Formats: sequence, C-alpha cells, structure tokens
Amino acid sequence: MGFHASLSDTSLFVKNNGADIIILLLYVDDIILIGSNSVQVQQVIHELSEVFELKDLGRLSYFLGLQISYQSNGDIFVNQSKYINDLLHKAGMDSCKPSATPCKPHDSLLLTEGMSLTNPTFYRSIVGSLQYLTFTRPDIAFAVNSVCQFMKAPTDVHFGVVKRILRYLKGTMQYGIVYSAATKPSLKAFSNFDWAADLNTQRSVTGYLVFLGNNPISWQSKKQSSVSRSSTEAEYKALAHTATDLAWIRAVLKDLELFLPTPLVIHCDNLSAIALSANPVFHSQIKHLDTDYHFVREKVQQGDLEVSYTPTEDQSADILTKGFHGLLFVKHCYNLKLGTPS
Repeated sequence: MGFHASLSDTSLFVKNNGADIIILLLYVDDIILIGSNSVQVQQVIHELSEVFELKDLGRLSYFLGLQISYQSNGDIFVNQSKYINDLLHKAGMDSCKPSATPCKPHDSLLLTEGMSLTNPTFYRSIVGSLQYLTFTRPDIAFAVNSVCQFMKAPTDVHFGVVKRILRYLKGTMQYGIVYSAATKPSLKAFSNFDWAADLNTQRSVTGYLVFLGNNPISWQSKKQSSVSRSSTEAEYKALAHTATDLAWIRAVLKDLELFLPTPLVIHCDNLSAIALSANPVFHSQIKHLDTDYHFVREKVQQGDLEVSYTPTEDQSADILTKGFHGLLFVKHCYNLKLGTPS
C-alpha cells in the first residue's frame, strides 16, 4: 500500500504521497490512522477493509485505556480517569480519603521495613497497574518507581505507600495532559538526579523529561544500574540516559517528516556535569565513566546536543527524582501541563 516501516518504532508506518503524509500506528489489532489529507485517509481505510474485517470508530476518543478529548481552541486532552476508577475499585478503595501528594518528601523505604504481606500477588498486581498509569501521569512516576523496588517481598509499610498513591489518584482522577499545537516545533529536555537516594543500594535516581514545544512527550524515573561515586557522576549518567531518549525521539520525528535543524537542548542544574560535557580536560576525573562520557561529548561536538544550566527551582525533572510538599509539588505539576481541561 506504499507505507514504509519506521526504523525507530516497529509499530509505526508512514506513507508519503507528494505533499501529503499518512501515519499508521498499530498495536495488535488496534490502529490509529491520521493524515494531512482526509480523502487519502479514507482511501487507506477502504483498502484495508478489502483485506481485513474492520470497524471504523471515527475520531479517536479511546485507545488502550487512554481517553482523548478535543478542546474548542484546538488543544487535545489525554487522561485515564476510567482506568483510575477501575483500579480504585480493584483495590477496594472507591471511597478512600484523597491525599494531596502521592508520596512524602525525604521518605526512602527500606527492604525489611514492616511485616511481610500474606498476599504479595495482590501488591504486584496493583503496582503493575500503576505502571501503566504513568503513561499520562508523570506526577506519580517517582512514587510508582519507588514501590516497584519491592515486588519480590513487599511488606505492609510498602503497601501503605501504594495506598497513598491511590488516595492521591482519588483526588486527581480527572487529571491529564493538555497538548497544544506547537507554532515552532523544538525538542528540549530536563535532566536531574538524586544522588544515592536508595538507602538499600546507595544507587542514585535518574529523572528526565522531554518536551516537544511546550508539550511533555517522554519522561522517566529510574534507579541507576550502578553506584555513582560522586554527584557529578550521577548527573552525567542521567545526561546520557536523556541524550539517548532525545536521539530516539529525533529519529521518530524524522520518520514523520519533521526535521529539527537546531541542536537538542538538555537543561540540568549541575555545573560540573555541564563543564564535563564541554571540556575534555576533566576527562581524567571520570575514566570509569568512559561510555557515557564519550556518548554525550560526541553529541555536543557534532552540534546535535547542547547542555544548558537551569537553576534547581526551575528544574522540571525534579518531580521524577524525589517527593515534595504540597505547594512545590503543585508547581511542578503545572509545569508538566497536568490538570483538567479548561
């Protein structure tokens, strides 16, 4: 039919037809089909219907648990309120009291804290469901990543943190992300870390957040795979993770015929890591970090990447590395464009 598969995402297929483009995203037997020419989109649907039995559901409104609604000003609102409601019912917390935040600040859990659960399978099931919810709720990504560390032998203390996340979701069930059309598409990212945050392993936590224009499109909260011997090393590992994700997103956009002529910008609040990415003199200090160092340095030297300083108070990725009190947490949620449709 003239489509070619994306090299970056095996579920993505693109068809170029002169000035028009048609994009097909496939998940098993569910398809999202969009394009710049509605007539050609209908032609593709007709061709598919001649080979497969299919049903055209019209304008996209629900896909794999994601609810999509359209605002009068052209914005798109994506949330998972039905999924949250089902999850609360599954956990038996339909009428629970809402919490202002998903986790307490400076509250690191210990492996052996509390009494072992008699039914750890239930814990794993709820936490697994929460992981899927982070697709539209970056505000719970850090808290969910924390409780994921105890899947093997969860305790009542760990489950208490899971219940707090559910209570937070109860009060923010209608929250989602608002996506606006970018007048000038550009990629920027925020990269951060919390050094030796995990008391059980002394490993740091990486958090990054990628924006297309002003829209958050990719984020991660993850414990680093090895112990970092300095805060600079932890930040540099976070930079490498962020740079890898940016390179992948740029490749996907290229498949969608969207070329970004300017360097990709990563904002971080660690001056040592910024100096390290620009000045090879410091290389001797981190010979044990060779792979990450050369990856980021090459991107900077090639002009593909720019590492820029951002003050800690403006570091949007902070919400992915630690817990916060109410007002600061709300500020970060606002920066993520999280909320209800206007």
